[in-house]
Amino acid sequence: MIKEAKTVKDEISVEEGKRYLELKGKIKDEFIPGEMLTIPGVEEERKTELIERYGDVEIIKIEGEPVPLYRIRRLELRPEEWRIVNDVKEEAIAEIAIDPEEIEDPRERMRIFSEEVRRILLSKYPDIPKGRVDLIVENTVREMIGYGRLDLIVSDPNLEEIMVIGTGKPVYVYHRKHGMLKTNVKFSRDDEIMVIIEKIGREVGRRIDQQTPLLDARLPDGSRVNATIPPVSLDGPTITIRKFREDPLTVVDLVNFKTMSPDLSAFLWLAVDGLGVKPANILVSGGTASGKTTTLNTLVGFIPERERVISIEDTAELQLPLEHWVRFETRPPNIEGRGEITMDDLMKNALRMRPDRIIVGEVRGPEARTMFTAMNTGHDGCMGTIHANTAHETITRLINPPCDVPEIMIPALDLIIMQARIYHRRKGLIRRITEVAEVV
Repeated sequence: MIKEAKTVKDEISVEEGKRYLELKGKIKDEFIPGEMLTIPGVEEERKTELIERYGDVEIIKIEGEPVPLYRIRRLELRPEEWRIVNDVKEEAIAEIAIDPEEIEDPRERMRIFSEEVRRILLSKYPDIPKGRVDLIVENTVREMIGYGRLDLIVSDPNLEEIMVIGTGKPVYVYHRKHGMLKTNVKFSRDDEIMVIIEKIGREVGRRIDQQTPLLDARLPDGSRVNATIPPVSLDGPTITIRKFREDPLTVVDLVNFKTMSPDLSAFLWLAVDGLGVKPANILVSGGTASGKTTTLNTLVGFIPERERVISIEDTAELQLPLEHWVRFETRPPNIEGRGEITMDDLMKNALRMRPDRIIVGEVRGPEARTMFTAMNTGHDGCMGTIHANTAHETITRLINPPCDVPEIMIPALDLIIMQARIYHRRKGLIRRITEVAEVV
């Protein structure tokens, strides 16, 4: 960890900053993809502390700010440079006759488009300083074939969550190590966010408009995306991206993080394995972002490799370390309102496939009744997650709408693992298994 006291400075001079503020009112009708939260040198300097630096990212604690700043220097273009990006992007889209989807390798795709964009940039703006060309080219290409201003943020493996909360507000991120951070990215117009949302919608073949203003999707890297647009989101379009580790955590990691004790991990291993007699039916319960899916993922690692596992999810999140694993994902209705495939549909289908284990990503509707019917007819070792704050609340949720599990079926569930996100005075937010309840 690097720590140093300094004041916020930048390449932009005080004079340039003041000039920008004078011009800002005159150019607000132009399409400028984003603006910096502050103009360095104009606001009063405040003491800062560099918490960590890696790659293009700096995490900085700023005096008087409630959360640290997540700063990506490569996104810090001047307003006139963003206008150049927009101008070159429009010409490049019209001139480059290459479908980016036809180039499978992301690096090769970036290289080809960068060469074309550089050629167009230098032909239109030959006087651009040499040191700024690469930054302008990179940001132009990301606006064209990536997720624009979010592209570098999405590619950071240290982040759990990326939150675009509307127009004129900073983008927030949740860092695996440092918790909630405010970024130096801010969208100034709805158009900028809509371009990203529509791109995601095209990638997954789903539509978002005023008739259907909600979008749930999965990015090619497995990240989960939720997007909303007006009229349901009052401050402009929003995007929430939940990122997952490329290398899933193991039970050893959870023990090292003190999420569970070594003794508890051994007990759960025996419960999931079943010793060839009867594996336990288990639900991992807890609040939002308490780590339920991560814990479920590690428990599945205890399933013997000889067994056939079928997983059912709304949006695929599980990363199971198994070969004999069949994955199912629900499908929303099409524009005409037809073609929907629900969790319950997939649950019933899974029962016809001779599964040894059925894993349900999240139990929250009619599929709960089908799952408990399976438990009561000899399908042991079923597992899933559910939102609830206590073991008693978990049972209450199961026996009431929309789950509607008959109370007589509840004893088929063996264990409820309660997980919570807790604030620690020194460590900040931590995740802990707080209770393992036996259902009798």
